[in-house]
Amino acid sequence: MPRSTASEFIVPLSGSSRDQLEEVGGKAAHLGELIKAGVRVPDGFCLTTRAFRRFLELCQGLDKIYVQLEQLDPGDLAAVARIGADVRGRLGESAVPEDVRAELLDAWRRSGTGHSYAVRSSATTEDLADASFAGQHDTCLNVDGADQLLDSVRQCWISLFTDRAIGYRSRFGHGHRQAELAVVVQRMVLPEVAGVMFTADPISGHRRTVVVNASYGLGEAVASGRVNPDLYRVLEDGTIHRTIADKRIMIRPLPSGGVAEQDTPQALRTAQALPDDRVAELAALGRRIQERFGSPQDIEWTWSDGRIEVIQARPITSLFPLPQPPADRRLRVYFSFGHQQVMTDAIKPLGTSVLRTFFPFGRRHPDGQSTQQVVAGSRIFFDYTEALHSPLSRRMLARAAGSMDQRVGDALLALAGSDRFRAHQRFDLRRELAINAVVVRTAARVSADLCWGRMRTKQSRAVAFAERTLAECRAAIGGQDAADGGANVLARIQHSLRTVPIGVFTELTLPQGSAMTARRLILRLSRNWLGDIRDVPALDKSLPGNLATEMALEIGDLADLVRDQPALQAFLASFPEPFRPGDLDPLPGGRAFRRALEAFLDDHGMRCPGEIDITRERWSERPEQLFAGILVNARTGHRGEHRERHRAAERAAEQAVAGLLDRIRKTPLGRPKAAVMSRLIGVYRTTMGLREHQKYLTVRLFDIYRRAIRTEVRALVAAGVLARATDADFLTLDELRRLVDGDVPDGLCDIIVARRNAHEADRFLRPPRLFTSEGELVTGAHPAPGADGVHVGVPVSAGVVEGRARVVLRPQDANLDDGDILVARFTDPAWTPLFAAVSGIVLEIGGLMTHGAVVARELGIPSVAGVDDATRLIKDGTRIRVDGTAGTVEPIG
Repeated sequence: MPRSTASEFIVPLSGSSRDQLEEVGGKAAHLGELIKAGVRVPDGFCLTTRAFRRFLELCQGLDKIYVQLEQLDPGDLAAVARIGADVRGRLGESAVPEDVRAELLDAWRRSGTGHSYAVRSSATTEDLADASFAGQHDTCLNVDGADQLLDSVRQCWISLFTDRAIGYRSRFGHGHRQAELAVVVQRMVLPEVAGVMFTADPISGHRRTVVVNASYGLGEAVASGRVNPDLYRVLEDGTIHRTIADKRIMIRPLPSGGVAEQDTPQALRTAQALPDDRVAELAALGRRIQERFGSPQDIEWTWSDGRIEVIQARPITSLFPLPQPPADRRLRVYFSFGHQQVMTDAIKPLGTSVLRTFFPFGRRHPDGQSTQQVVAGSRIFFDYTEALHSPLSRRMLARAAGSMDQRVGDALLALAGSDRFRAHQRFDLRRELAINAVVVRTAARVSADLCWGRMRTKQSRAVAFAERTLAECRAAIGGQDAADGGANVLARIQHSLRTVPIGVFTELTLPQGSAMTARRLILRLSRNWLGDIRDVPALDKSLPGNLATEMALEIGDLADLVRDQPALQAFLASFPEPFRPGDLDPLPGGRAFRRALEAFLDDHGMRCPGEIDITRERWSERPEQLFAGILVNARTGHRGEHRERHRAAERAAEQAVAGLLDRIRKTPLGRPKAAVMSRLIGVYRTTMGLREHQKYLTVRLFDIYRRAIRTEVRALVAAGVLARATDADFLTLDELRRLVDGDVPDGLCDIIVARRNAHEADRFLRPPRLFTSEGELVTGAHPAPGADGVHVGVPVSAGVVEGRARVVLRPQDANLDDGDILVARFTDPAWTPLFAAVSGIVLEIGGLMTHGAVVARELGIPSVAGVDDATRLIKDGTRIRVDGTAGTVEPIG
């Protein structure tokens, strides 16, 4: 339909494009692009956002409502419903403005009044790459006549303010004032078959599989989930896998307008709705549309009179993005660095570049970052492909990964043995030599520790190495002449990041292999020699030199200082912004607490939640992050109880060791066997006690780097190169170095804004543990399902406990009472202060050797890890039973 030269509010669909998103909305923009690409799309036009704005002008008091919307907590469903009802009521009293009405009806008449129409919302926040808003706004089908058309347009406009649309925008950070709504008016298609097509598998994530759902009648039955449709999976080679459903109902148009459900004729219910040749044609069309838009698409389609038409196409926003595709197109395997570090939050570009430069393996990009780590969705992933192709490293890698997450270890071995992975295998002498060198060095270190290594001095040597490394780093980064220049400071940071990790790996990482090996041998020998492992769990209690435990004890000391000080507790619970330590002094006990807090920060101020991300604010910069943990400790137990429990755990460990060795001595050849077991226990407890030393050294090094980087960033802000200090978080370390050197790229501000927006969108993604370069999620074998309502995970700390579940997403937001059960996605050392109050722990992410599991065993807290979606499935405040021996979590009462 040609656009009238006098039209202010109408754009034909054929004239719509992605460049007109703010005028025609996401749906119309995509349909216009499809028409330009030669795809069949039902004819129609778009009533633009200008018309919507004219409609809003008639509504009184809307500014006040927008203020309420901007302040809305999306979790406050009652407030969402109240404000939504208010705005819908106000808009419902307004008619379509006369000038809009005239143009709308004129466009309708030119399109043909003898047809029925589909009237669909097309919001400016809809069908975007990071948020689809699918199903959030209204669609009216089989609209017939002027009155129905006008009512349907008003219904679409008002649907911008449904409770679900308001909540969706608030949750994903889309401004309510910026959201506007155009309306698509298309000739109604009356299909024989219709449905939805995904150009990538939305469940497995596989990018080369097209998934088609099909049923009889209008596609609304499929899109709304009211019918079980046929399912067709079309593989890259054209193979079609069919699942034919019992399609009991269909949706058909009514003669008077609107639609209704009808029973599907018996002969059609279990028949294949779409022939194979049409499925293949549809898949080919889907791939063409995907190529046009540059990303996997969710497409609504119809089939009638022997031809396929598309009525909607939008990005699939539920897929986790892929890393930059490899040049050789070999199948690659990626394992989540966030799951290995039990911190799966999105990391800003400066943080990812520092971590990738710090990683000691793999070839280097020109900017110094390792090729064996890639970035996708603002997360880092290990590229395990080469290691899995090497027979020597494959099993060792799977075992190491399995100690953190058993399903990942099993999945790695299964994938490495599959035909599709082996088809890409090739021998690489340089790779084999490099991997073999690491494997041999690791095996040699483990053997030395197990057989003759000096355990008594191992921890003191580790501490000495850390202090020496820190001193050398400080000298290298800050010891040069100031005239050296900022770019040289950043270049020295890059050099330090590349060179320091080799020593850290040798001195502090390799001993973890000794710990894992010793533990496996202790378990195996205990079963073989004694027939049980009942004494083994106590070996994890009060590990010598465990820095996380020592930090938790110091938190307990701080809590004791506020335990009997109600005014001080009230201040910590509701502190002024910005917080200044001097504000504590006037309060009873405040001065003593401030001094103790400052002493604590001298030792641990470089830590914080998500501390592997160098852009995160540290405790030394925002000590109020600690207050929730301190208050949790102050509300539980009695003064000094935390140290009493630690001493009791030390005695329990000593008794367990003595009891285990005594039982072994009473078996045949008991004395030599007890000597072997004693050696293994010593190795295990010593090397496990060193587990946190690597992380502690890393965050102390990062503190040095962060301070130096912040100094250079402040200079860039003062010079006007950066608008604010946080802009630097969205540049890589190498980009910052070049910026300090005077190499300022064109469009720097736009680059920063785009990366900031991308990071904000990525925050809501949940990264997979393991996936391939084809997008397929590799999950491994899930734990056997429990009875109704029972969640099954990995047992990581023995014992059974019942209590109130408290779902906590950030440690600084915790509100725990004595005996509560902590339910979290993951924990890192910054969560340790909360452990003193809880009686049980449930984690989505983790395994036997991850932080939460190790600390839980030390403290004797029953714990289960690897419970998928625990923070969503377990409701805050409900009573649950945690069985850390069986690995189950079940509701009670």
